[in-house]
Amino acid sequence: DVQLVESGGGSVQAGGSLTLACAASRSIYYDYCMGWFRQAPGKEREEVARFDGDRNADYAESVKGRASISVDSTKNTFQLQMNSLKPEDTAVYYCAADRRVGGICYESSRVWGQGTQVTVS
Repeated sequence: DVQLVESGGGSVQAGGSLTLACAASRSIYYDYCMGWFRQAPGKEREEVARFDGDRNADYAESVKGRASISVDSTKNTFQLQMNSLKPEDTAVYYCAADRRVGGICYESSRVWGQGTQVTVS
């Protein structure tokens, strides 16, 4: 099965920017739907951004206009860039990949990265 490893977390001042990267153990561009989630202390994990089965990018309302998800198919990585960071963006960020078959993303197959902490102060 594919393994995912995040990088790029850390501490940043409010209003700053951060780019998170997710490296896959093998090529996932064609066979997986990729996305980013986050979980703040005491809250449920929530979706931040993802590519749907048609490879369209979807964003949570809370990050629209401030986040951008992208993929580098040649390097088996995908990224999440976030700008104008707010303290409420503080969370553990997880990358994830769902098997994509016939243009459908199967959440039941989801693979998770280990998570990376983002702290905005």
